[in-house]
Amino acid sequence: MRILVVEDEKIKRITLADDLAGQGHDVVAAADGAEALERLAEGTFDVVVTDLKMPRIDGLELLKRIKQGPLADLEVIMMTAYGSIPVAVEAVKQGAFDFLTKPFRNEDLFPLLTRIERKRTATAPGDRPAAGIGADARVIGQSQAIGRVRRMVEICAKTDANVLLFGETGVGKDLLAQTIHRASHRAAFPFVKVGCTLFPPQLIESELYGHEKGSFTGAEQQRKGRFDLAEGGTLYLDDVDDIPLEQQSKLLRAIEEKVFERVGGTTLIKADVRIIASTKKNLLEKISRGEFREDLYYRLDVLRINIPPLRDRREDVPALTEHLLQRIARGQPFAVEPPALELLQRHDWPGNVRELLHTLERAFLVGGGQITADLLGAEMETNTASAARTLSGDFQSMIEQTERELLLAALNASGGNKSAAAAALGMKPSTFRDKLAKYGLG
Repeated sequence: MRILVVEDEKIKRITLADDLAGQGHDVVAAADGAEALERLAEGTFDVVVTDLKMPRIDGLELLKRIKQGPLADLEVIMMTAYGSIPVAVEAVKQGAFDFLTKPFRNEDLFPLLTRIERKRTATAPGDRPAAGIGADARVIGQSQAIGRVRRMVEICAKTDANVLLFGETGVGKDLLAQTIHRASHRAAFPFVKVGCTLFPPQLIESELYGHEKGSFTGAEQQRKGRFDLAEGGTLYLDDVDDIPLEQQSKLLRAIEEKVFERVGGTTLIKADVRIIASTKKNLLEKISRGEFREDLYYRLDVLRINIPPLRDRREDVPALTEHLLQRIARGQPFAVEPPALELLQRHDWPGNVRELLHTLERAFLVGGGQITADLLGAEMETNTASAARTLSGDFQSMIEQTERELLLAALNASGGNKSAAAAALGMKPSTFRDKLAKYGLG
């Protein structure tokens, strides 16, 4: 491809141009946006790689002139420092292909150029550019708050930058991460989730990077880690704040240098993965307490999506209710009475969308698809009592009681047909029978 490199720092301009030429590209260099426009007027290019902050004409103005003129189909990649990431995001909105945050290695640019080549040829379904998420049913609602989330998801899907999802428990961070992956150019490759809170500190390293045979007691064979399994795709680090401090430097290296070593190994393994991380905690506070590395935080928080709690977007409850009930009903008829919908909108939903889902599941099963205000009132009162038991430390008892009630409700709704009840709860029949025996329900 013929590439125009626009960079006011002479050493960076020369080294980047040389490395691109070494990859077989035809490269022309310019010291700022004004010179870049002169070069563009003199010849044809496939890609412009431009710095954001430059004298005379900066990168954003250069992008605007390219996209508003006869060269609108020209692909533009922005280079920017951390402090200018919001401007780089705006550049993506205005048509930039992607952006890289400084400092970066010159070879980090190569995969972006490969993506552009694939986009230009579009020879296979997996190579075609993502269609976006405009019709994706997982981003539900018409509120301004969820509209901002939807726009950020669209931006995240266009770029390969790391993403940090922030929000309370139950707001849908997992589903949002999957939505970004499915709408990105990595959609044909794996989406791999790591629940960082699920693994004790001594196991998280092996879980992320794998281990070699004999590297510790019980390591009887080589095992691939999540970085291996996510190759080419997306690695989702759920509750990233739970990664132990002593493991954060290795994670930082894997993200910055795109290489890692298995536990007990010495061979460097490439890590072509896109990182999406989530947290419900304030990472800046953890940094101030020395519990989280600041440099890792800034590597993860390149693009951020703040997901609002359900109580801050009550106008989305009707659309969410309809969507969730369609999922629960699986083709069976259902109806929500207007007073019931009003009750749903008035509730604060401390457990967010997850709590709404569980409430609707129980109401659907008990009411046989007819969702009434009286039925919901009883279900939401049960949820409140359950929450109180949790706070008092009776967590396991709450889980067992809820599970027992769901089993009974499913049996009642199915007329005692155990296979149908298991299907309604999404369980295997054998699992359903085991749980019935556990609670003495037959």
